[in-house]
Amino acid sequence: MSRLACHLVAFAFLVGASLSPALAVTLPGQPESGGGGEGMTRHVLALTWQPGFCLTRPALAECAAEGRGAAAGGLTLHGLWQVGKSYCGIDAELKRRDRSGRWSDLPELVLAEGTAKRLSVAMPGTASGLDRHQWLMNGTCHAATADDYYGRSLDLLDAVNGSAVGAFFAAHAGETVTMADVAAAFDSAFGKGAGERIRLRCRPVDGQAVVTGLTIGLAAAEGDLRTLIQGASVTKSECDAGLLALAASE
Repeated sequence: MSRLACHLVAFAFLVGASLSPALAVTLPGQPESGGGGEGMTRHVLALTWQPGFCLTRPALAECAAEGRGAAAGGLTLHGLWQVGKSYCGIDAELKRRDRSGRWSDLPELVLAEGTAKRLSVAMPGTASGLDRHQWLMNGTCHAATADDYYGRSLDLLDAVNGSAVGAFFAAHAGETVTMADVAAAFDSAFGKGAGERIRLRCRPVDGQAVVTGLTIGLAAAEGDLRTLIQGASVTKSECDAGLLALAASE
């Protein structure tokens, strides 16, 4: 199975924009049919709980190093997506190469030294070229340069990990958590109702639901995270509860 297939399976049911603009109606944060949620989700921030993700895909390069997920100090970056848009300005041949799943063969990104260092820790998937894939598929629709795209994405990630949400995940690693628990942490960090803009992502491992990450609906890509979340539309998580796995070295 290609790296592309591995990541898409592991993040099954994630944002439709990561697959095709035609699937935009399934995006996290958009109202369910007849749901009547306020606001509109125009962007989605996808974050990974690396220990759980690696339980589902242990052969990936980013999962081979024990404890890699723990090094980031919490949730890690998967991507920042725009609803209904992808591969902006990317020619057909480069798009074909990206979709082949051989992401490490894609053009190397031009990043400032500081951004590159932050990204290597905050996005373990750089080990298999996830950063190159996300830039081509999604970043090109957000910013003029990869450095701008990842600078913004990393700032959003830091805002989550530095909040009551990050504290919640750190405190409950090794335990089973519920979507209600996670929603309450988001409400505490980003205001009442923030948890209604979140989807918890889980995958089965040996018959048990394991948390692999979450998605956060955003009204825009720029601005204060609290305002961006509050301006998104209400959504519904398909995962009600899952194990918050420990890193392999813990």
